[in-house]
Amino acid sequence: MTATPTPATTAELDALVIGAGFSGLYMLHRLRDLLGLDVRVYEAGDGVGGTWYWNRYPGARCDSESYVYCFSFDRELLQEWQWSGKYPEQPEILGYLNHVADRFDLRRNIHFRTRVTAARFDEASGCWDVETDAGERVRARFLITAIGCLSAAQVPSIPGLDRFEGSWYHTGQWPHEGVDFTGKRVGVIGTGSSGVQSIPVIARQAQHLTVFQRTPQFTIPARHGTVDRAFLDDVKSRYDAIWDQSKHSRAGFPYEVSERSALEVDDEEREAIYEDSWQRGGFRFLYGSFKDVGLDRRANDTASEFIRRKIREIVKDPETAEKLVPTDHPLGSKRTLIDTDYFETYNRANVTLVDIRHAPIVEITAKGIRTEGAEYELDVIVFATGFDAMTGSFLKMDIRGREGLALREAWAEGPKTYLGLATAGFPNLFMITGPGSPSVLSNMPVSIEQHVEWIADAVAYVRERGVERIEADAVAQAAWVQHVNEIANLTMFPLANSWYLGANIPGKPRVFMPYAGGVDAYRERCDEVVANGYEGFVLGASAPVERAAAGS
Repeated sequence: MTATPTPATTAELDALVIGAGFSGLYMLHRLRDLLGLDVRVYEAGDGVGGTWYWNRYPGARCDSESYVYCFSFDRELLQEWQWSGKYPEQPEILGYLNHVADRFDLRRNIHFRTRVTAARFDEASGCWDVETDAGERVRARFLITAIGCLSAAQVPSIPGLDRFEGSWYHTGQWPHEGVDFTGKRVGVIGTGSSGVQSIPVIARQAQHLTVFQRTPQFTIPARHGTVDRAFLDDVKSRYDAIWDQSKHSRAGFPYEVSERSALEVDDEEREAIYEDSWQRGGFRFLYGSFKDVGLDRRANDTASEFIRRKIREIVKDPETAEKLVPTDHPLGSKRTLIDTDYFETYNRANVTLVDIRHAPIVEITAKGIRTEGAEYELDVIVFATGFDAMTGSFLKMDIRGREGLALREAWAEGPKTYLGLATAGFPNLFMITGPGSPSVLSNMPVSIEQHVEWIADAVAYVRERGVERIEADAVAQAAWVQHVNEIANLTMFPLANSWYLGANIPGKPRVFMPYAGGVDAYRERCDEVVANGYEGFVLGASAPVERAAAGS
């Protein structure tokens, strides 16, 4: 059924962008300043920053190195901004994005404290009718989501939270004024990325910290303090080459990827290579050691076992160490984590590790947390429990395409996109780093820039030709979804219950969501699509929509 446009529409735009993080800021600049379009951005927060506006938990830091966790599109911007260290911390990234917003005068097109609640495609006009929680109704030719892959915070459903007498927080929705843990008994639930980053910081402040761990993690030391000003200054003289290498690499980093196999060297040489990579820190452990760590289980076992030995060396108490050793999944099958003093933190006298896989949490009581094995009195609970990744932010909105097709219905069996950019049945809707693109398996600014530039070019292409709509072809989409899954099945990723597959959300379809084929291969495919006249897209007339099977 065709959506009926509301008579209360207050504006008609060329494009509407949802979100004002890295993606939304660059999309606004590209459409407004380079194409001259009338653009508006809606942002739920009261400032720019996206992920880095909301995630302010202790120790919040990016795991991409600072000199490539930024925009590359403006040479002057690259030269004028000064990063302070190897990895950018949350306040510094937020400061950078505020600088970008100021530098390009972006705020005048951003409506803050405004959340998009619904968007419906009107077939008669070929436009999107958008509604917000502020009561605004806007019509736009193009609707572009810049909502991030990790922005729908997930608080687990544990009985009793409503009667807890202390304070509780989610790392993805942290109070802007911060939290003082001095003298407090703190419990952290979860040991994913935010847990691994926050636990060492909280432990240094709290009277006592209890960590509730379900899944032990492979994590690699960041070596955060190992970059000096001379290195960062030298980078600025080589930025063209650095960005060229990053954009045509597997993961969006300017790393030399090893061509050697872990199975083709003797034990002594393999150990030396792992040790060197461990001491250098960061993702180089994966990309700079051996080519087959992420592809061959035998090679992976050598890297996994190396990290297991490191955990046992670092953690002094053997019982605690064994709880921290991952044994049920290989390295790289979950998100690879980068840490600062994570394992060392468990040597502190004021830190207790609770294995909730073997003694699950039963309830939250007025005074703390009760597991099947014991009760722990707490003043503060921190949920480091992640997000409804990749799709959660989309499905919070009521997005309806042609014939009233709801996105929730179209994605009932898991997200279906073409290149992670568009989805069949939803004309003139583009997604920046959507499901089916490299996104979270890459250095995000590299993937964001590639998507923003591709989308802007597509918008310019159809406008110049007087084409009213562009939409993913259902057949091309099905082929791409199949390809995404085939590539994932060649890797370690299907061997763990991770948020990459939606396993952290009860009832969510188990589908591998990002594209694991690499930034380089993905960019080549996107370029081919354009060179072939937007192959796989329908320009103008649209085919009948496909709906999910009943009961799915």
